[in-house]
Amino acid sequence: MKITQAFHFEAAHRLPNVPEGHRCANLHGHSYRIELTLEGPVDPHSGFVIDFFDIEAAFGPLLNTLDHHYLNDIAGLDNPTAELIAVWIWERVKPSLQQLIKVIVYETPDCWAEYDGV
Repeated sequence: MKITQAFHFEAAHRLPNVPEGHRCANLHGHSYRIELTLEGPVDPHSGFVIDFFDIEAAFGPLLNTLDHHYLNDIAGLDNPTAELIAVWIWERVKPSLQQLIKVIVYETPDCWAEYDGV
């Protein structure tokens, strides 16, 4: 069974490694959507793969670190592309959510990055 929980945050960033003249080199912001997908058996007693409140508790501190912040100032996010944000989240949440199989970072409703640990 796979389950997914979504989270949202607002943040500003700029991409320092894009070519000169690229519009993403300028300071701008996004309404990000994060999806954490976990996989495992359904516990016959609880009926859960994992309680959604446990996912929220594991990701909550990271969400607070990201929400309404300048991402470039966060340790490990000096080049905060959607791809690198997904890896950053994975590395920090996977130890407490062993069943995690995928992180999706939506930078816009039409643009996203997916990371599965590989």
